[in-house]
Amino acid sequence: MTPQPNPEAGAAVKAADRAHVFHSWSAQELIDPLAVAGAEGSYFWDYDGRRYLDFTSGLVYTNIGYQHPKVVAAIQEQAARMTTFAPAFAVEARSEAARLIAERTPGDLDKIFFTNGGADAVEHALRMARLHTGRPKVLSAYRSYHGGTQQAVNVTGDPRRWASDSGTAGVVHFWAPFLYRSRFYAETEEQECARALEHLETTIAFEGPSTIAAIILETIPGTAGIMPPPPGYLAGVRELCDKHGIVLVLDEVMAGFGRTGTWFAADLYDVVPDLMTFAKGVNSGYVPLGGVAISPEIAATFATRAYPGGLTYSGHPLACAAAVATINVMEEENLVQNAASLGASVVGPGLRELAERHPSVGEVRGTGMFWAVELVRDRETREPLVPYNASCEANAPMAAFAAAAKKAGLWPFVNMNRTHVVPPLNTGEAELKEGLAALDAALSVADEYVR
Repeated sequence: MTPQPNPEAGAAVKAADRAHVFHSWSAQELIDPLAVAGAEGSYFWDYDGRRYLDFTSGLVYTNIGYQHPKVVAAIQEQAARMTTFAPAFAVEARSEAARLIAERTPGDLDKIFFTNGGADAVEHALRMARLHTGRPKVLSAYRSYHGGTQQAVNVTGDPRRWASDSGTAGVVHFWAPFLYRSRFYAETEEQECARALEHLETTIAFEGPSTIAAIILETIPGTAGIMPPPPGYLAGVRELCDKHGIVLVLDEVMAGFGRTGTWFAADLYDVVPDLMTFAKGVNSGYVPLGGVAISPEIAATFATRAYPGGLTYSGHPLACAAAVATINVMEEENLVQNAASLGASVVGPGLRELAERHPSVGEVRGTGMFWAVELVRDRETREPLVPYNASCEANAPMAAFAAAAKKAGLWPFVNMNRTHVVPPLNTGEAELKEGLAALDAALSVADEYVR
């Protein structure tokens, strides 16, 4: 689709937004949201006709791109047949979505509880774990994000938790492995893995194993920095959970549904959790949907005992029809394989080549269509380009980098001192190279802040 400029319409959209929309995670008078006129595939455009290649996949959820015709058609067909129906009934779209998801989840996670998104999926997974074990505590990692609802934000390990953390939510945080910024003075991945597991085992011992219901981890942390765990770490966590009767919850809200070049990131590590949360890519965010995949042991807890939780829109037919169509499109178009192939042959090598030429790049890491570029002021000391949780003037270097990317026609994912490369899974090789060229130009601006 060719964008048609209509600045008057854009001004009206912007005016209504500024007058009435209250935006998340924002100081309302300090933001200037772009008025978006349309989107298709890997691109979107504004009312002035400027087009942007989207390296954010929305909020890392449009795994099949914008406006995929088969998913749009499925939503239209479902709306014509049955727009909505209460969750207590068996409905074709809901049943089929659950079947398709269960076929792809690791191990025997064959029961699916539907939610409206990722945060409430985390809420319900932790509730299930506490009820199943009869224990109060949850352990979660720093450098993590699990959602904005009360329990989900308390298990989150980044600054978005601070304003809502009462300190009484039964949550204990620990350090997960991240060699580039190791908390364990490690020099190799093997050391980082061993020391992180020892730290977790000690934390469990001092908190009291009999008090811990669950350990929740993003299989590969997303917003916090796309940090693939070292080989053996997740298997070690699984072993600790089995030893102490702790439920292992893997959060695949961002990493799931092909993002890592496998259906789920857990497939990369051959680890099966007891509960797994999902959302985002399950239907590319076309209609809000999330859920929890549940092991037989935990499902059995609620076989004759009512599970005390539910949502009015659990398994909404429109959302589930979109999920069915999305999963089918991913199969038909080999999008999981495409993410793995182009991630290995184009994105990874392209980012590493940029790292060689730009002194502002400290590290490149990732897999599939799930990459992070760590920006620094000094490669030797690894000082971040901006301070932790920087804002206003302290964040000026990252703001300048983002502005340069947008000027080059790329919409970047920026968080703290990083840019994440997370395009739709069906982004083509030519589009990926276009985005890498725009990143090249933007990194030249970041280089100006290197010491």
